Amino acid sequence: MRLPRILAPRVTASAHCDLPCGVYDPAQARIEAESVKAICEKYQSNTDPEFRTRAILIKEQRADLVKHHLWVLWTDYFKPAHFEKYPHLHQLFNEATKLAGAAGAKGATDPTRADELLSKIDEISKIFWETKQA
Repeated sequence: MRLPRILAPRVTASAHCDLPCGVYDPAQARIEAESVKAICEKYQSNTDPEFRTRAILIKEQRADLVKHHLWVLWTDYFKPAHFEKYPHLHQLFNEATKLAGAAGAKGATDPTRADELLSKIDEISKIFWETKQA
């Protein structure tokens, strides 16, 4: 169905992202990943079973938030032109979200897994800020 001419838009606007820039930031994913790492370190230094159970539950929640923040960047902020300029960006996000998931920091209590995740987030952040300068 076609809109009557009077209802048709007169101006077409385009935007880089869903809202004016400034609402996306990989720092959100990094903060949650730092929490995952800190929890892993506390888990390793404590043998109390109740503490360890709570630590795992909280770590898994934080890891899910890392994935959420990465997915928002991946799907809402980065556009086709970014993926053309940075052809490894899809792979980088895939690796980062897997490191936040069950195969990575969510499923492990080793702080080195969280360090790997933080490293991937840093790579994404570098690209993010390069795109913000453009």
